[in-house]
Amino acid sequence: MIVAQQFRYIREDFFLGRSFRTMEDLNAQLIVWLDTVANARVHGTTQRVVAAAFAEEQDELQRLPEHRFNAVLKLERRVSHDGLVAVGGNYYSVPDRTRRVVEIEQLPDLIRIIDRGIVVAEHPVLEGRRQYRIDRRHRTGRPQARTHDRPTMMIGRIGDHVPLRSLAIYEAIGASLAMEGRP
Repeated sequence: MIVAQQFRYIREDFFLGRSFRTMEDLNAQLIVWLDTVANARVHGTTQRVVAAAFAEEQDELQRLPEHRFNAVLKLERRVSHDGLVAVGGNYYSVPDRTRRVVEIEQLPDLIRIIDRGIVVAEHPVLEGRRQYRIDRRHRTGRPQARTHDRPTMMIGRIGDHVPLRSLAIYEAIGASLAMEGRP
Protein backbone atom coordinates (compact mmCIF):
# COMPACT_ATOMS: atom_id res chain seq x y z
CA MET A 1 0.00 0.00 0.00
CA ILE A 2 2.83 2.40 0.84
CA VAL A 3 4.48 1.87 -2.56
CA ALA A 4 1.18 2.53 -4.34
CA GLN A 5 0.81 5.78 -2.41
CA GLN A 6 4.32 6.89 -3.40
CA PHE A 7 3.60 6.31 -7.08
CA ARG A 8 0.28 8.12 -6.69
CA TYR A 9 2.09 11.11 -5.14
CA ILE A 10 4.54 11.31 -8.05
CA ARG A 11 1.82 10.73 -10.64
CA GLU A 12 -0.56 13.36 -9.24
CA ASP A 13 1.92 15.94 -7.99
CA PHE A 14 4.69 15.73 -10.59
CA PHE A 15 3.31 14.31 -13.84
CA LEU A 16 -0.15 15.90 -13.77
CA GLY A 17 -0.28 19.00 -15.95
CA ARG A 18 3.30 18.75 -17.25
CA SER A 19 4.62 17.98 -20.69
CA PHE A 20 8.04 16.73 -21.71
CA ARG A 21 9.89 17.15 -24.99
CA THR A 22 12.40 14.36 -24.39
CA MET A 23 13.44 11.88 -21.71
CA GLU A 24 16.26 14.27 -20.77
CA ASP A 25 13.68 17.06 -20.30
CA LEU A 26 11.57 14.77 -18.08
CA ASN A 27 14.61 13.89 -15.96
CA ALA A 28 15.66 17.54 -15.62
CA GLN A 29 12.16 18.58 -14.53
CA LEU A 30 12.01 15.65 -12.09
CA ILE A 31 15.30 16.66 -10.42
CA VAL A 32 14.05 20.23 -9.94
CA TRP A 33 10.74 18.95 -8.52
CA LEU A 34 12.52 16.55 -6.15
CA ASP A 35 14.85 19.31 -4.88
CA THR A 36 12.21 22.03 -4.50
CA VAL A 37 9.01 20.11 -3.67
CA ALA A 38 9.17 16.42 -2.78
CA ASN A 39 12.36 16.32 -0.71
CA ALA A 40 11.91 19.82 0.75
CA ARG A 41 8.49 19.07 2.27
CA VAL A 42 7.71 18.01 5.83
CA HIS A 43 6.67 14.35 5.73
CA GLY A 44 3.13 13.83 7.02
CA THR A 45 3.93 10.82 9.20
CA THR A 46 7.43 11.56 10.54
CA GLN A 47 6.99 15.35 10.67
CA ARG A 48 10.58 15.67 9.38
CA VAL A 49 11.91 17.30 6.23
CA VAL A 50 12.43 14.40 3.78
CA ALA A 51 15.90 15.49 2.58
CA ALA A 52 17.13 16.05 6.18
CA ALA A 53 15.85 12.63 7.32
CA PHE A 54 17.55 10.97 4.36
CA ALA A 55 20.84 12.76 5.08
CA GLU A 56 20.74 11.56 8.72
CA GLU A 57 20.10 7.94 7.68
CA GLN A 58 22.47 7.80 4.69
CA ASP A 59 25.48 6.52 6.68
CA GLU A 60 23.41 3.53 7.84
CA LEU A 61 22.34 2.51 4.32
CA GLN A 62 24.17 -0.25 2.47
CA ARG A 63 25.72 0.42 -0.92
CA LEU A 64 24.14 -1.19 -3.94
CA PRO A 65 26.15 -3.98 -5.57
CA GLU A 66 28.22 -3.01 -8.61
CA HIS A 67 26.73 -5.80 -10.73
CA ARG A 68 23.13 -6.05 -11.93
CA PHE A 69 20.76 -7.34 -9.27
CA ASN A 70 18.36 -9.96 -10.58
CA ALA A 71 15.35 -9.61 -8.35
CA VAL A 72 13.47 -12.89 -8.30
CA LEU A 73 9.78 -13.35 -7.76
CA LYS A 74 9.16 -16.95 -6.66
CA LEU A 75 5.81 -18.51 -7.44
CA GLU A 76 4.20 -21.92 -7.44
CA ARG A 77 2.16 -22.85 -10.51
CA ARG A 78 0.11 -25.81 -11.69
CA VAL A 79 1.01 -27.28 -15.07
CA SER A 80 -1.99 -27.45 -17.42
CA HIS A 81 -2.94 -30.66 -19.24
CA ASP A 82 -1.33 -29.27 -22.41
CA GLY A 83 2.02 -28.75 -20.65
CA LEU A 84 1.89 -25.00 -20.02
CA VAL A 85 2.24 -22.80 -16.95
CA ALA A 86 0.64 -19.39 -16.69
CA VAL A 87 2.81 -16.50 -15.49
CA GLY A 88 1.72 -12.88 -15.75
CA GLY A 89 -1.11 -13.67 -18.16
CA ASN A 90 1.17 -15.52 -20.60
CA TYR A 91 1.84 -19.22 -21.09
CA TYR A 92 5.18 -21.05 -21.10
CA SER A 93 5.86 -24.69 -22.00
CA VAL A 94 7.41 -27.33 -19.78
CA PRO A 95 8.77 -30.75 -20.78
CA ASP A 96 6.11 -33.45 -21.19
CA ARG A 97 7.03 -35.42 -18.08
CA THR A 98 7.08 -32.48 -15.66
CA ARG A 99 5.15 -32.84 -12.39
CA ARG A 100 1.78 -31.08 -12.01
CA VAL A 101 3.05 -28.40 -9.60
CA VAL A 102 6.28 -26.51 -10.29
CA GLU A 103 8.18 -23.56 -8.89
CA ILE A 104 8.60 -20.43 -10.98
CA GLU A 105 11.38 -17.88 -10.65
CA GLN A 106 10.55 -14.70 -12.51
CA LEU A 107 13.47 -12.42 -13.25
CA PRO A 108 13.20 -9.12 -15.12
CA ASP A 109 13.77 -10.79 -18.49
CA LEU A 110 13.52 -14.53 -17.81
CA ILE A 111 11.03 -17.13 -16.59
CA ARG A 112 12.73 -20.12 -14.97
CA ILE A 113 10.63 -23.26 -14.31
CA ILE A 114 11.86 -25.63 -11.61
CA ASP A 115 10.70 -29.20 -10.95
CA ARG A 116 12.04 -30.90 -7.79
CA GLY A 117 14.88 -28.41 -7.54
CA ILE A 118 16.00 -28.85 -11.16
CA VAL A 119 15.57 -26.14 -13.80
CA VAL A 120 13.48 -27.84 -16.52
CA ALA A 121 12.76 -24.79 -18.69
CA GLU A 122 13.79 -21.19 -19.21
CA HIS A 123 11.91 -18.73 -21.39
CA PRO A 124 12.29 -15.00 -22.10
CA VAL A 125 9.50 -12.98 -20.52
CA LEU A 126 6.73 -12.28 -23.04
CA GLU A 127 5.22 -8.81 -23.29
CA GLY A 128 1.46 -8.34 -23.24
CA ARG A 129 -1.09 -10.99 -22.30
CA ARG A 130 -2.29 -14.32 -23.71
CA GLN A 131 1.01 -14.93 -25.50
CA TYR A 132 2.48 -18.43 -25.77
CA ARG A 133 6.12 -19.50 -25.68
CA ILE A 134 6.46 -23.17 -26.62
CA ASP A 135 9.81 -24.92 -26.86
CA ARG A 136 9.25 -27.82 -29.26
CA ARG A 137 11.93 -29.84 -27.47
CA HIS A 138 9.45 -30.10 -24.58
CA ARG A 139 7.08 -32.16 -26.72
CA THR A 140 8.39 -35.74 -26.88
CA GLY A 141 5.16 -37.39 -28.05
CA ARG A 142 6.07 -37.10 -31.74
CA PRO A 143 9.33 -37.46 -33.62
CA GLN A 144 11.33 -34.31 -34.13
CA ALA A 145 13.56 -33.28 -36.99
CA ARG A 146 17.07 -32.40 -35.84
CA THR A 147 18.33 -29.06 -37.08
CA HIS A 148 21.88 -28.61 -35.80
CA ASP A 149 20.62 -29.15 -32.19
CA ARG A 150 19.29 -25.60 -32.07
CA PRO A 151 16.03 -25.23 -30.16
CA THR A 152 13.03 -24.52 -32.32
CA MET A 153 10.70 -22.02 -30.72
CA MET A 154 7.15 -21.11 -31.54
CA ILE A 155 6.05 -17.74 -30.27
CA GLY A 156 2.54 -16.43 -30.54
CA ARG A 157 -1.00 -17.35 -29.71
CA ILE A 158 -2.61 -20.73 -30.13
CA GLY A 159 -4.08 -20.78 -33.62
CA ASP A 160 -1.43 -18.45 -35.06
CA HIS A 161 0.50 -21.48 -36.32
CA VAL A 162 -1.49 -23.61 -38.77
CA PRO A 163 0.03 -26.86 -40.01
CA LEU A 164 0.52 -27.19 -43.77
CA ARG A 165 -1.81 -29.77 -45.33
CA SER A 166 -2.56 -30.94 -48.79
CA LEU A 167 -5.61 -29.31 -50.40
CA ALA A 168 -6.89 -32.82 -51.05
CA ILE A 169 -7.82 -33.05 -47.35
CA TYR A 170 -10.08 -30.02 -47.65
CA GLU A 171 -11.59 -31.33 -50.89
CA ALA A 172 -12.40 -34.62 -49.16
CA ILE A 173 -13.98 -32.79 -46.19
CA GLY A 174 -16.05 -30.65 -48.58
CA ALA A 175 -17.19 -33.70 -50.54
CA SER A 176 -18.14 -35.50 -47.33
CA LEU A 177 -20.16 -32.52 -46.09
CA ALA A 178 -21.85 -32.16 -49.49
CA MET A 179 -22.95 -35.81 -49.37
CA GLU A 180 -24.49 -35.21 -45.94
CA GLY A 181 -26.38 -32.24 -47.35
CA ARG A 182 -24.46 -29.61 -45.40
CA PRO A 183 -23.53 -26.35 -47.14
